[in-house]
Amino acid sequence: MNLMTEIIAEIGQNFNGDIDVAIQLILEAKKSGADVAKFQLYNAKELFSREGNPWYEYNCSTELTYNNVKKLKQVCDDNDIEFMASAFDVERVDWLEDVGVQRHKLASRSIFDQDLINKVLKTNKPTFISLGMWNQEGFPEINNENAKYLYCVSKYPTELEDVKLKQVDFDKYFGFSDHTVGITASCVALSRGARIIEKHFTLDREAFGPDHICSMTPNQLLQLSTFRDELKLCL
Repeated sequence: MNLMTEIIAEIGQNFNGDIDVAIQLILEAKKSGADVAKFQLYNAKELFSREGNPWYEYNCSTELTYNNVKKLKQVCDDNDIEFMASAFDVERVDWLEDVGVQRHKLASRSIFDQDLINKVLKTNKPTFISLGMWNQEGFPEINNENAKYLYCVSKYPTELEDVKLKQVDFDKYFGFSDHTVGITASCVALSRGARIIEKHFTLDREAFGPDHICSMTPNQLLQLSTFRDELKLCL
């Protein structure tokens, strides 16, 4: 079993459009044991549908500018936590390259966007790819050693009985992108050999927004990072 395990605190939209809250989340993620603070970069009006989407205005309020990205990257650098983001278009991959990210992440919904996949992999940097929306047998035919797949169930939140981690081979999947409530599933994935845990992170699970409900709090992140560290001692 690989003992090099990392925790990605997925801040995503959970800063609710307030950069000061985004900074606070970075600091709390670092203090609670995360290795990475992660965001999402998109043109909200192009990515999100207005029709049938009760969160459309919220989605638009959480769109980050290039200057926002530079500022958040600097905050991460100053506090010794890696900055990472999922870019949802090729322009924003360039933003990430410009600020000097170490690694990339492709969200589940990007798995069929070949232009975006090619753009990211041409950076020759490690790239985590969630397969929550992959609906075919086996893995995508992406012949690139930098592509690392994350097991994921694209339900928000995911019920524990839908995770089915017993069926997941973490010699093939690099890690687990967890959308369940609580940290039980993440702890199980770590114990089964996941090398990366990605989970949404919030200051308040009852805050307004679609992702807070399946997010971990600072206390839960601390519990998860403690479990990760103690698991290494047992193996």
